[in-house]
Amino acid sequence: MSNDMATRLDPVTDTGGQSSIAEAFVRARRQGASLPGFPGAVPVDLVAAYRVQDAAISLWPDRVVGWKVGYIAAERRDGSGDDRLLGPMFARNLHVGAGGVAFPVFVGGFGAIEAEYVLRLEADAPEGKLDWTPEEAAALPARLYIGVEIASSPLATINELGPRVVVSDFGNNNGLVLGPEIEGWLGIPEAELLAETWIDGVRVGEGGASRLPGGLRAAYAFALSRSARRGRPLRAGELIATGNATGIHDIVVGQEATVRFGSHGEISGRAVAAAPDATGEEGKA
Repeated sequence: MSNDMATRLDPVTDTGGQSSIAEAFVRARRQGASLPGFPGAVPVDLVAAYRVQDAAISLWPDRVVGWKVGYIAAERRDGSGDDRLLGPMFARNLHVGAGGVAFPVFVGGFGAIEAEYVLRLEADAPEGKLDWTPEEAAALPARLYIGVEIASSPLATINELGPRVVVSDFGNNNGLVLGPEIEGWLGIPEAELLAETWIDGVRVGEGGASRLPGGLRAAYAFALSRSARRGRPLRAGELIATGNATGIHDIVVGQEATVRFGSHGEISGRAVAAAPDATGEEGKA
């Protein structure tokens, strides 16, 4: 995949209408509204989808504090060879805590929660390094936390339509809940990092770090590599949600969820309707 991710698109490079797609998603998110369908032609590949994402980031009135990693099934990959994708997480959608948390989801859109192991970089990624192995990633200092991703989009069919659509709308992310730290994570076998998810008192998923293809280090390496190739090398303090550890679990407004990470803690909360943006610019892209 080429490194040509402009945050603003001129008419020459915007041959797929990426700007209008970005504007439509941003407008819907800021209104707390849903979309009846994908707002344009689906990007032809991940390069074009990341152009939409970068255009949307430039329109969003908040700063990026990290990235979610999502796995791409083999039959849904394109010529880039990427087996994962990235989506931005924003400061106002970062919630620190373990209990009584609100999970904002778009009514009429897609809503789910995902158990996550979340890395926080303790050092900048070196400039100019575009390719990372899992072993190299593990050597770049990071802390590990338990977390819950709020996977929500104004588009109900976002996951059905595939990775190019997921990338186009912030990676299907509407927030991250950051829980307690898992100290000494590099010395803990990933098979011992276990998680289970409960919704309305019913266990809907179980797994852990070893459920992630290649494990935590592979997700870390992908985030470092793809970010660098996009011209966005990761910096100290940024977060990486490494991928769903128990599955993707649909949730609707009013439902309560608890994600348990064994002795490392748990996170619980209730799904609420995503509210319009409170910055005074609702609905404007």
